[in-house]
Amino acid sequence: MQFTNLRKLANQTVTWWIVFLISSLPLFVSCSDSQEPTGKKPQSPGQESFSFFDLSNRTQFSERVREDLSSKLGRDAIERRNILDLDINYKGFIKKYFPELDALNQKLNFPPRERVDHNTVKLMYRYAQKKNVPFEYVELVFSEYTGTPVLFKINFKVDESAIVDTLREKYGKPEVITWSEENGESMFWKKNGDFLIVSLVPNQFGKHDYQIVIYYTKNLEQLIETERKEKEAKAQQEAKKGKAAF
Repeated sequence: MQFTNLRKLANQTVTWWIVFLISSLPLFVSCSDSQEPTGKKPQSPGQESFSFFDLSNRTQFSERVREDLSSKLGRDAIERRNILDLDINYKGFIKKYFPELDALNQKLNFPPRERVDHNTVKLMYRYAQKKNVPFEYVELVFSEYTGTPVLFKINFKVDESAIVDTLREKYGKPEVITWSEENGESMFWKKNGDFLIVSLVPNQFGKHDYQIVIYYTKNLEQLIETERKEKEAKAQQEAKKGKAAF
């Protein structure tokens, strides 16, 4: 009888440990998968937006992302702390056609006529065609605070790869702007506040070059707000130093 009771107790103990391990497994997996890049603040999931080579508004910049881009676009050049001018095509274009973007641009470049550097990392690709990619120049800008993208620029001369048709198929019929100042044209899509603009920009030979620009407006707003708070905190620290001196 005593042996039977001990065997029942042992079986109950084993069963308890199996249940515990199974119930804890999702927790272990969740903790492993939710690690953020070093030095980056956790980013809450945003709404779906435009993408480029699997980079979206929710992507976080990392060395792994950079390596993956290099395998697709070739060798890059990297710059940290950059000016950030959202205007495209010609001076005053977004002021006339995209006042929402112009308002962000004013905040990013205040005070006017002064160089304003931002806490961003910029990747530039000038040799993508060596990787059989149809782009002449690619520029990708990420916030250093969150790692998320704020601005993408992709330039190419001839649409041999039917890129514009691909965008139409993916995002639907765009709105079209015929420039009144230049012999150019832009088409654009708006998705959850973000913009994708494709412009046919006249060149010196009377033909048109293509430029695609993606504005991740929510991420731009977050960058502006974070920098504003950082400036305020710095000003308060300086004020405290002045009071401590006298």
